[in-house]
Amino acid sequence: MTFGVLVFNQVEELDFVGPWEMLSMWSKVADGPKRCLVVAQSLEPVACAKGLSVNPHVSFADCPVLDYLLVPGGQGTRQEVNNPSLISFVANQAINCKAVLSVCTGSFVLHAAGLLSGKRATTHWGSLERLRALGDVTVVEERFVHDGNIWSSAGVSAGIDLMLAFIASEAGPEAAGKVQFGAEYYPSSVTYGGFESHPQAPKYIKAV
Repeated sequence: MTFGVLVFNQVEELDFVGPWEMLSMWSKVADGPKRCLVVAQSLEPVACAKGLSVNPHVSFADCPVLDYLLVPGGQGTRQEVNNPSLISFVANQAINCKAVLSVCTGSFVLHAAGLLSGKRATTHWGSLERLRALGDVTVVEERFVHDGNIWSSAGVSAGIDLMLAFIASEAGPEAAGKVQFGAEYYPSSVTYGGFESHPQAPKYIKAV
C-alpha cells in the first residue's frame, strides 16, 4: 500500500503534518501503509504557509502509482487550482486510487481535477460559501465528509479526525484506536472566546 501526501508552495502545515502523523503511526502500530510519500511537483524544498520548509520524497515525474492520495489546503491552493501540472497529477493518480482525501481548501484542487462534481464535501469554514458557489458540490458542514471514494475535511486540525476515520474505515476501529492511543489524540471539549457563536461558525461547532 502506497500513500501519497501532496505538498506545494504555501500549503498549510497542519493540513498535511497532522494526517502524516496519523499515517506514520498507523504504519508503526497497526500494519498501515508500507510506503508514505511526500510528493511535490519537483524535489525542490517546499515553502509552507507558516514558514516551514519541506523536502519532498518524490516529484510528480518519479511518483509511483498511488493507492491513496491526500491533498491538503492553504493559501497555495488558490494558485494551484490553475496549475495544469498539479491538477493533471491529481486527476491521473485518482484513476487508480482506492480513495482520494482532501483537507481544508484542498477540496478546490479535487474539484479542479474533476473529482468533486456531484459529491458531498466540506472545506474550511471561511471557504464554505466559495465551495457552494461552484454549483455542483453538495456542501456539508461537518468535521469530515465521506462520499464514495472521496473524503474531505474542514480546516487545518480537522485533517487528523479525517485520517482517523479513514483508518477506521479501511482497517477497522481497533487499528484506528491503536493509532489514536499511540498519538494520544483525545481532543479537549473546551472552547475559548465564544467563537462557537460566530456567524460563520460551521454547524458542527454550533451544535457542541
